[in-house]
Amino acid sequence: MTTDAYRRHLVLSGGVAMALGLAKVPAMAASGAATSAGTAAIAPASTVSRPPRPIFVLNSQDATVSVVDPVTWTEQRRIEVGKEPHHLYLTPDEKSLIVANATGNSLTFIDPATGAVQRTVRDIVDPYHLRFSPDMKWFVTAANRLNHVDLYRWQPADAQPFKLVKRIEAPKTPSHLFIDSRSTVAYVSLQDSDELIAIDLATQAVRWKIKTGKMPADVFLTKDDKHLLVGLTGDRFVEVYDVSGAAPRQVKRLATGDGAHAFRARGDGRHVFVSNRVANTISMIDLQTFEVAAQLPGPGGPDCMEMMADGRTLLLSSRWARKLSVIDIEQRKVLRQVAVGRSPHGVWTLDHAARQ
Repeated sequence: MTTDAYRRHLVLSGGVAMALGLAKVPAMAASGAATSAGTAAIAPASTVSRPPRPIFVLNSQDATVSVVDPVTWTEQRRIEVGKEPHHLYLTPDEKSLIVANATGNSLTFIDPATGAVQRTVRDIVDPYHLRFSPDMKWFVTAANRLNHVDLYRWQPADAQPFKLVKRIEAPKTPSHLFIDSRSTVAYVSLQDSDELIAIDLATQAVRWKIKTGKMPADVFLTKDDKHLLVGLTGDRFVEVYDVSGAAPRQVKRLATGDGAHAFRARGDGRHVFVSNRVANTISMIDLQTFEVAAQLPGPGGPDCMEMMADGRTLLLSSRWARKLSVIDIEQRKVLRQVAVGRSPHGVWTLDHAARQ
């Protein structure tokens, strides 16, 4: 992240001191959909018969990854990675957890079951955000600092497994990525020009570009590839676009909370969470109605999230508090916080709920 962009994030946090406390959480929305949302059964991604696997939390300012034991809820150790890492990502085959080292121009591969470093891939320019296509043929990075999006071909057996196919100029400040289920389109937010672009992976060309609200950050595509949600970190809204046609069409502008930022599906096929960075809350959105079904606490500048396989435990990187927050979504309360490194910016585990 650029220095200016990082300062903007600090401003949007409402101040570090203010962000460290628990926010006052609005009551659950009074609607039939909201009531059912709080009690809906969640189907885990798989039946877990093995001991719980570790939880990984990325500490951006320390250039480390914390390994957290989900039984004792303590940090066991830290893994050193490259300079200024900002995001981490579990590959679609779940064999590697990749840390994107933005100013280190490298990727660190970690075994998500053991925490062992598998390899370091160098000469990946400014990988701020990253995604594989579901078929694992394409690897896409957003160069937040250098204003471009890189499209790579994945060649896992090679010493240099990523082959750069196309560099697409993307001013200004490409932020977050999402790739559709058919591995055909990459959607990218441009946070400092308030725009959204769609890139055709087959032709490596931009299909369209549109204006959005203030400072778009994370993007989330529904399971049917029809609706794209965009969090507006510079505002208090999530914008919803119908992207099923030749041109996108905005169908909703939903108020969630100040600093709407990152998404994570609940795993029930119906709901998605969005962290509201400034409001210190998390909103649960009903994907059938595009309304807020519930509000949860999100202390300490909420950022990235992970939904555990039990269907009720939400993990949150509380960025300004230097904590991993553990939230019970049915009770809508913070169960505990685990001290990690500085500026935790992501959390992943193999024992997760479904991604949609």
